[in-house]
Amino acid sequence: MPCRWNSRCGWLRKSPAGWSASMPEQRPDKRLVADSFSRAAATYDQAAALQRAVGSNLLVRLPAEFVPTDLVDLGCGTGYFSRALQARYGRQVIGLDLAEGMLRHARQTSPLISGWVAADAEALPLRANSQDLIFSSLALQWCPDLARVLREAYRVLRPGGCLAFNTLLEGSLHELRTAWRAVDDFVHVNRFMPAEELHSILATGEFVDWRCEVEEHQLYYQRLGELTHELKALGAHNVNPGRPGGLTGRARLRRLTDAYEPFRTDQGLPASWQVAQILMFKSA
Repeated sequence: MPCRWNSRCGWLRKSPAGWSASMPEQRPDKRLVADSFSRAAATYDQAAALQRAVGSNLLVRLPAEFVPTDLVDLGCGTGYFSRALQARYGRQVIGLDLAEGMLRHARQTSPLISGWVAADAEALPLRANSQDLIFSSLALQWCPDLARVLREAYRVLRPGGCLAFNTLLEGSLHELRTAWRAVDDFVHVNRFMPAEELHSILATGEFVDWRCEVEEHQLYYQRLGELTHELKALGAHNVNPGRPGGLTGRARLRRLTDAYEPFRTDQGLPASWQVAQILMFKSA
C-alpha cells in the first residue's frame, strides 16, 4: 500500500518538459480495456484510493445550485460514484460501463440502483436531450476518441445540463515509463493525452461554457511491486497497442527495479498522476 500521498492543483497548462513525447496515434483497444477491467472487478475497490479521491474532488466541484433530475454515471465501474450521486441528489442513476464484469459487481453491491447498462461512451444508448448530468470519473482516458464522447454527451444532455468528468494526462506514471525505457523499447505504460491536446478538444467542441483544472498527485511505495500489483488490481495496467506479450522475466524485472530506484525519496518510490477535472455546461 502507498505510504504517503501528496497532491496539488492548478489550471490546465502544458506538460512539463522531459516527461514524454507527444501522444502517438495508437489508442487503447476497447476490447482489451473492457476485458482488463472486468477481470479486476473483484479487486478494484480495495485498490482504488486515488480513484475515490479524485472522483470525490470532481463531485464537490458541481455547483450547489445545480440539481439534476436525470443523471448518468458514465464508466461507473463498481458503482461507487453511482451510489454517491444517488445519495447526493436522491434520484435514480443510470450506470453505464463497457466492462460487463464491473456491471455484475455493481449490481451485487448496489441494490438500490437498478439501471446498469453495458454501453460505449462513444455511442450512448440514450435519447437526445434526456439527461441533466453526465458524471464520469477516470473513465474517458480509455476512450479512443474523446471528441466523439463529448459530442455524444452534448447530444444526450438537456439545455443547461452538465458533463462533469476527469481524465488522466501525459505525465501520469512518468517514473514507471522512464524506468521501462531503460529496459527495452516496448510500450509498458498506458499512454495518456497531453494537456495541449485536451485543451484543443475542449476548446473546439460544442460546449461553450467549460472549465478545467489539473490536480497533481504523488503516491509513494516502499517497493516497486506494490505499485505494479495495485495497477493490476485496478485493471489499469498496460492496454495499449505495442505492449509486449507474455510474462516479464526476473532479469528484466531486476533491471526495471534498478532503473526506478533513482526516483526514490525519503517518502519512498513515487508514482505521479496528472488529473484534469472538467465541468462542461450545455447552453440553456
